[in-house]
Amino acid sequence: MYTYGPVPSRRLGRSLGVSLIPHKTCSYSCVYCQLGRTRRPCIERASFVPREDAMAEIETKMQTSQPDYITFVGDGEPTLSADLGWFIEQCKSRWEVRVAVITNGSLLFREDVRTALASADVVMPSLDAGDDETYRAINRPHPDLTFGSLVDGLMAFRKSFAGVIRLEVMLVRDVNDSDDSLGAIHRLAERLRPELIDIAVPTRPPAERWVRAPEPERIIYAQRLLRAAETMTRPEQGRFDLAGFDTVLAAIRGLSSRHPLRRDQAQQIAAAFGQPEELERLVDEKALKEVAYDSTRFVLPAE
Repeated sequence: MYTYGPVPSRRLGRSLGVSLIPHKTCSYSCVYCQLGRTRRPCIERASFVPREDAMAEIETKMQTSQPDYITFVGDGEPTLSADLGWFIEQCKSRWEVRVAVITNGSLLFREDVRTALASADVVMPSLDAGDDETYRAINRPHPDLTFGSLVDGLMAFRKSFAGVIRLEVMLVRDVNDSDDSLGAIHRLAERLRPELIDIAVPTRPPAERWVRAPEPERIIYAQRLLRAAETMTRPEQGRFDLAGFDTVLAAIRGLSSRHPLRRDQAQQIAAAFGQPEELERLVDEKALKEVAYDSTRFVLPAE
């Protein structure tokens, strides 16, 4: 499947996710990534999925749901898709719906990437570091990428993009939450002038198990320094669209492979099928697995 949801999003309301990228094909291997370590480090853009098949799936979803956004986010870095601009244009021409792209921003130094994103309503790039050392520690970029190219790309995109830039800063304890690190991010954000800044912290099982959210006082300091519009420390709430799923197992597997589910969310899905006891059975039989992170339990595909 190329689409998932609509799912509840803390920033985008009901978001219909679209993935045009094979699982964990990315230009980064961020320590906090909820999808795990990058399996296919990549910076070359390509067509990874059949255009018409993916577009037909989006069309089917749009016939049965009314999302607030169609969001290109993917199982890796969405700007690696050479078809991204075509998909954005198609969505904008077919439906009166806003389009968002969640990107790590690493390829914005490329003119073709900036052109592909031009018709989006909201682009949400990441800026987790204000210097090269921190950049490499938290984002673990492809060896051919540099911190300088990230900054140059963000600034060039700011000049050309007419939509909303919603910058995301992911904070990780003892990696980028010091006064020096936050000060460096602040200086770059002041140059970039995004319409909005969101501060995020790890809330789902990360690629590296040692990753933790900063202490509350560091988050508050960051929020004040960066003048963040939102601090994403609370779990999202809302119901998942289960159209297209025939069983509890298929629904939980399909959603949690891209959007790790808290146990209460997985239980909500089982109840929606009228089988509230099915989740326990699937976990007992190891069709699904439970993982604990920071006092919260999550349900994931067993494989």
